[in-house]
Amino acid sequence: MEGFSLDYNGIHEYQQNSYPYLMIDYVDEVIPGKSARGYKYLTANDWFFKCHFPGDPSMPGMLQIEALVQMFALTVLTLEGNKGKVAYLANANNLKFSRKVCPGEKLEIETELISWKRGIGKGTGLGKVNGEIACKADFTITIPDILSQYLK
Repeated sequence: MEGFSLDYNGIHEYQQNSYPYLMIDYVDEVIPGKSARGYKYLTANDWFFKCHFPGDPSMPGMLQIEALVQMFALTVLTLEGNKGKVAYLANANNLKFSRKVCPGEKLEIETELISWKRGIGKGTGLGKVNGEIACKADFTITIPDILSQYLK
């Protein structure tokens, strides 16, 4: 399957997170059923910098992971029939945070789908700033609309 890019409006066609909780600005390439990569530009105006932490702002680690998961979800939400469905994080493992992510930086996100079966997707994500690893994780997501068909 061929890859394609998504701008802010395109992202909204496939997934339901919205400002201020959408942690993706642009998708450079999503290959449905395989991978997605893109980025989030961080500005001093992002809501979380005011409280995390005054005088030493950094993007909270769990929001970094949320950015990875949102990007990863696009690997399955772009598959035929999944557009606009809700995807939930079911599990996150092997979380690692290697550096602070600060205002003015660009969090580059790379994700890969390892398996997709019956509404459950497993994969990995990596966040980088200036080519340096900032965070990474393995996770499982679920799309309840699909999963429910197999729980009857």
